[in-house]
Amino acid sequence: MKKIFIWILALSLGLHIFESPVLSLAAEPEIETPHAVVMEVSTGTVLFEKNADEGVHPASVIKIMTILLIFEAIAKGEISLTDEVMTSAYAKSMGGSQVYLETGETQTVETLLKCIIIASGNDAAVAMAEAIAGTEEAFVEQMNEKAAALGMENTHFVDCCGLTEASEHYTSARDVAIMSRELLYNYPEVTEYSDIWMEDITHVTAQGSSVFTLTNTNKLLRAYEGCDGLKTGSTSYAKYCLSATAKRDGIRLISVILTAPDTKTRFAEAAQLLNYGFASCSMYYDEEAPATLEISVKGTIQGKFTVCLDGEFSYLSTTGEDFSLIEKHFEWEEEITAPLEKGDQVGEYVYTLDGNRIGSVPVVMAEDAPKAGYLDYLNLAWERWAG
Repeated sequence: MKKIFIWILALSLGLHIFESPVLSLAAEPEIETPHAVVMEVSTGTVLFEKNADEGVHPASVIKIMTILLIFEAIAKGEISLTDEVMTSAYAKSMGGSQVYLETGETQTVETLLKCIIIASGNDAAVAMAEAIAGTEEAFVEQMNEKAAALGMENTHFVDCCGLTEASEHYTSARDVAIMSRELLYNYPEVTEYSDIWMEDITHVTAQGSSVFTLTNTNKLLRAYEGCDGLKTGSTSYAKYCLSATAKRDGIRLISVILTAPDTKTRFAEAAQLLNYGFASCSMYYDEEAPATLEISVKGTIQGKFTVCLDGEFSYLSTTGEDFSLIEKHFEWEEEITAPLEKGDQVGEYVYTLDGNRIGSVPVVMAEDAPKAGYLDYLNLAWERWAG
């Protein structure tokens, strides 16, 4: 029943539903949208781009950076999802998309996150900016600092919600993909919010309480199987923008559309690019990598110590390689000598395909390996003699 509904909605939006990620060397798509990028999340590989580095107005898509900084503040312990945030008169005054917060009204951080992610609430975005940085201006400074740290070379923010029409406020399709990837890669739980279609929130003020329904602005959630985010944006100045993400068979892609001429084109071409991306790549995951093994460490009494792989390996193919030809082997440091601490790298687990190195995972100590001293050797000799 769900699939039938998706097909009906897709047809109304002019979309072509992607059914299976069969790898093909398909010709690059031709799209009307002037600026676009398709990126694979785990590796950051760009699969398609069109005028990807030209700075343009992104409208509310810049809220991706606002959301990223909120999740970072939560991760640092600066705020929590249950903290209450009071709406200022300035935050209430925001126009455009809003959730109609009142001056003095309090909502939890989690509720305001939903207001930003689901309904693109400008008032909620400013309220959170003030809660984290004191003022929107100070928060925007943090946004620009983060953009610089991520290598977003064609981005400069002026506000935290995308309302401004200032010429010095801009970003590019590639930079939107970069900040979208940073958010999805480090805080995958964001899709628990961006995948919500509708949800009610309650306004409680001195005048009483009322219920407001948040409705998701991303129509691909219902029209493209596997889509679970991320953020739309549109103004008369920026036209129609979207950063869409979908996951199929372990592959997560980001499709960025900026300055599309209308909303139908925005969603249809974002779906078209996702189709192209899924059809153009396949992902190898090593599900048989060793969990732990023992190595000898010189200069210790114990001799043998446990090591493990520091992370999981994945490899993105865009040329249809035969993954059964992938080979794996350990490469160790020339001399593994104490002292070593848990987490110290002592080698690599290397992957090759057709004799070519395609990547590796660090091999690290799973425990400390202290260096043996004179007394340690004396005690060992005594124990052996006594035994």
